Amino acid sequence: MPTLRFAAKTLDDLKIEDERSFRHVALYGDLKEVLRRDRYGFRVLPERSAGRWDRALLLNLTFWGASSGGDVLVEEKIPADVVAHAAWHHLAARALADAPGAPLSSDALFFGEAVASAFDVYLVGRLLGHAPRSTFLATQVPAMAESAYEAGLSESDFDALVQGIAADPDRAFEDLRQLLFDATTSLAACGDADEALAVLGRLDEHRFAALLHHYELSNWVLYAHAYARDKGAVAPDPRVRAIDAELRRASASLDWLASTWIEAR
Repeated sequence: MPTLRFAAKTLDDLKIEDERSFRHVALYGDLKEVLRRDRYGFRVLPERSAGRWDRALLLNLTFWGASSGGDVLVEEKIPADVVAHAAWHHLAARALADAPGAPLSSDALFFGEAVASAFDVYLVGRLLGHAPRSTFLATQVPAMAESAYEAGLSESDFDALVQGIAADPDRAFEDLRQLLFDATTSLAACGDADEALAVLGRLDEHRFAALLHHYELSNWVLYAHAYARDKGAVAPDPRVRAIDAELRRASASLDWLASTWIEAR
């Protein structure tokens, strides 16, 4: 039986889905151009695995490090929000690796994923009222709602949460980025479930605490323990912590990231 191999594709080889919904988001265009200029590589499942969403999901959740390539796709199509997500991972890897392709620290992995994931909430805020038929909103908002309800939020509370995101997407991005970074760096340092439960309890009062389990935090932590530069001895990365502190002080952290990671290139 022949060995299965991915088909390597760049963004120019792929059809981008739902992109019209993002046309008013200037930062999306900048992120897309980063991937195009760098000829960032995506991996498409071979024909024998065509349509295997279950296989693509397993591979994406288990091997998500940006140094090994972009998301695994089931066909030569990619949602616009995944373009942005991949671009943030790529930019984080370029900014935080000791050398091109070098393993990232746990902090760097968590920081990049926190930025990429929090940008999804920024997009929710930007698309609400502008692109109500967006397939991104049609999938993302119900998934967020499900996690919020499981965490104990009522429908009215969730509606208020979403309206707050729409009112100030930039603030929502930074609040969620901080939560995800704080949660994963703290969980990665835990030695057992008792310590982890205490960490989660300390985060319960956060604005976005009800959305925390919407994200695959266990995969982030386990991936870092397996593949990070400091695996087995998780320790703060001074360079990442300095950037994290800079973003917390910034009046608009996305503007800081855009000017430092995108425009400066």
